[in-house]
Parts: sequence; structure tokens; C-alpha cells
Amino acid sequence: MVHLTLSNVQRAENLLSDLLGPDMRSVTPYLKPYFLTSFGSFLRMDYGTGHEASFAIFLLCLTLIRFLEPTPDEERDMVLTVFVRYLQLCWKLQDVYKLEPAGSHGVWGLDDYSFLGYIFGSGQLRDQSEIPVSAILYPPLPLDNLYYMSIMRVHEVKHGPFHEHSSQLHSIAVGVPNWGKVNTGLFKMYEAEVLGKRVVVQHIPLGGLIEWDVKTCSSHVYPSNDAVHVPVSAGTRAPWASATLSPRQ
Repeated sequence: MVHLTLSNVQRAENLLSDLLGPDMRSVTPYLKPYFLTSFGSFLRMDYGTGHEASFAIFLLCLTLIRFLEPTPDEERDMVLTVFVRYLQLCWKLQDVYKLEPAGSHGVWGLDDYSFLGYIFGSGQLRDQSEIPVSAILYPPLPLDNLYYMSIMRVHEVKHGPFHEHSSQLHSIAVGVPNWGKVNTGLFKMYEAEVLGKRVVVQHIPLGGLIEWDVKTCSSHVYPSNDAVHVPVSAGTRAPWASATLSPRQ
């Protein structure tokens, strides 16, 4: 996780206290661990889906305390503004500090560093029947959704044939008939390959705002007994789905 110094911890605490204001300042100790572990490890010099998941939980906690409201407009902004800015910042950190992938599956993984951008982006595209999934094989792609942005990021950091260095993404492009199935499949893959992997989630702190539901977890079978179950409904509509992003500045 992040190599924490007293300066980092104090600056994060001050930042969160200023953000939350006096009425919500008491929850800062619960939010700080997720915030501090969202940007990669500067001890191991790596970044991965566990850090990305920590930021998603940070946003979830802000919603649980109603600093952010669970309304369609606000949830859309959480993804298309806040998460996009977070993703771009993490890309810059990876480039500047040469962060290694944390627990990468290599060519057999979806992406060396992140996952949620593909879920959000395929959600934006799931009703776009006129746009084939195979369109991602023909860059450059417009930066108007998170899936395309994530694919173009892959092209920035990897070289060579796409089907060799990103076989999972290539298989999805040539083998999945529509974006709705891509979106549903990625939710299931995220549950199994990120939330269901102890090596990914073992450092995420639980308690306080995020509780450990032993009964829920024990009633499902996972590759690891330490997985957190997140039910997925193929018919659930997210407020950010079908929305578009402004071009990256």
C-alpha cells in the first residue's frame, strides 16, 4: 500500500476535514485509510485494482454519509467527472513514478492497472447497438467514454499487436456480440478477479462505515474465503450509462 509518512497522513486528514466541513469532520478517520491507499504504493512502487477499489469505496463512503447524494445526477458526476479525474491522475502517477502493475496477470489479465473504467465505459455503450464491440480494434478512438479512454491508454503504454499484449480485451472485441453482454460479463469478472481475490482486497480496511457481512460472504463460494459479495443484476440501470464524456483536457 502507500508508503505513509506523517506528512502524508496529516495532509490527507487536513484535506478531508476541509472538504467535509465541521458537521462531518468526525468521520475523517474512517475515510482517510481508503483515500490514502487509492493512489498506489510508493513503498513497492506499484498500482493495481486494489488501489482503484479503495477509491471506489472512498466514494461509496462519501455517499453513505450523504456528503454525496445517491441521485442520478450526482452519481453520474461521480463517475464521469470525479472518477475520470482520478483515473487521469493515476495514469500520470504511473508515468512519472514508473509504477509497476500490482499483481498483474500479464497478457491474461484484462488490464495491468485498472478495471472499473471498462465497466463504466461498457455501461455507457450498452444501448449503442449501432457501435460494434469490435470498434475498439481500430484506433484512434474518440475519448467520449471510459471504455475507449481505457483502450487508448493501453495503446499509450504497450506496443506490438493488440491481440498479443491484451488478449482478454481482444477476445471480448471479437467474441462478445453487444455492449450489454460486455457490461454484464465485466461485472461478473470484477467480482471474481478483484473482489474475490484475497491478494487484492486483503489490505482494504473494514469496520466503521463498511462492515464485514459474514453471513452474506459465507453463503457464496469464491476462489478466496475473504471475498466480499456484491450482487449483480443484469437489468440494473446505472445513471452514468449512455452518458458521454467531454474530451480529455
